[in-house]
Amino acid sequence: MPNANSAFTSGQPLTPAVFHILLALADGDKHGYAIMKDVEDQTAGRIKLGPGTLYGTIKRLLAADLIVEVDERPDPALDDERRRYYRLTALGRKLAVEENQRLTQAVKVARIKRLSEDPLN
Repeated sequence: MPNANSAFTSGQPLTPAVFHILLALADGDKHGYAIMKDVEDQTAGRIKLGPGTLYGTIKRLLAADLIVEVDERPDPALDDERRRYYRLTALGRKLAVEENQRLTQAVKVARIKRLSEDPLN
């Protein structure tokens, strides 16, 4: 469970920025700029996180123990030592899974109500 001061509660919807940052970290550690680019790629450019949104959200995710900063780094020859790398925690993964389930259910309902181009899928 997120810490007592956390804005993130199991069963509550996540903001798009939070969800996409958690998705970006679901397949491995990333630094801030890599997260920003991953989110842009995930959303086909529909969500572009600016530095203020990205790092403000990262700060809240760190405080809620949904992500952690990691010390492990790639080969120093391939990395900038100023970069900070982040990793999804078990709790962060749990909330991302819950949000995925919530969104999947919403899409199912939208399709049933013919709010989709492909109501059968």
